[in-house]
Amino acid sequence: MTNRREEVGAGLRTDRPHSARVWNYLLAGKDNYPVDQEAGEVIVTTFPEFAAVARLQRRFLARAVRFLTGEAGIRQFLDIGAGLPTADNTHELAQRIAPESRIVYVDNDPLVLTHAQALLTSSPEGACAYVDADVRDPERILAEAARTLDLSRPVALTALGIMGQISDAERPAELLGTLLSALPPGSYLALSDGTNGNAALSRAVEVYNGQSANTYRLRSPQEIAAFFAGLDLVEPGVVATASWRPAADRPEEPTADVSVCGVAVKG
Repeated sequence: MTNRREEVGAGLRTDRPHSARVWNYLLAGKDNYPVDQEAGEVIVTTFPEFAAVARLQRRFLARAVRFLTGEAGIRQFLDIGAGLPTADNTHELAQRIAPESRIVYVDNDPLVLTHAQALLTSSPEGACAYVDADVRDPERILAEAARTLDLSRPVALTALGIMGQISDAERPAELLGTLLSALPPGSYLALSDGTNGNAALSRAVEVYNGQSANTYRLRSPQEIAAFFAGLDLVEPGVVATASWRPAADRPEEPTADVSVCGVAVKG
């Protein structure tokens, strides 16, 4: 009989960079391979601020989860494209404020699965689960998430850097709409993605796309803002990632405005 570890090993590709592992490298993590490190170095050489952008997006996640848990009263999270576990994961941030919070992580990389099962441990009062699925299969995500989350109660859907991995032909807005349509009023969307206004970043992404198993599509701020259609944006709206409710005692490091983000509620 084939065990889960053998299945993961069989599905793990180390000959081409993977977005979750490259992102881990840019965040100074250790869960990556030489091919991911090489891709990360190409990106940073072409666009030196990219590592700082990765850190900014991670800090936006922290601010958004604190808002959703502390101010909006959300106790359920569906984290799409969770990536490799690092400091201040969604469940850790939420359960520090509300230990009863329930979190479902979604990703489809075998290495992410292995680490998530080992490291993403919930508080006794709450719950933490991992779904091995692709964002292109929202029905499967919802069916699996319903094992842990009560989809009749508000859920915060987080999608950081994920819509850029979906081409226009794959209709990212429809995929996102399918997920949101299954969530009740009072649910939230927190989303961030890279923008196409910086020539150096565009070159870096083009080089990355030429060698990676996952391609990334930069979009205009207006295209990214359109993912929030039909929802009510929380102030300050869709803005540069560093500008979304920055902590007064921790100014964000200066970077080019190459990504935007927002949080919105379903009415």
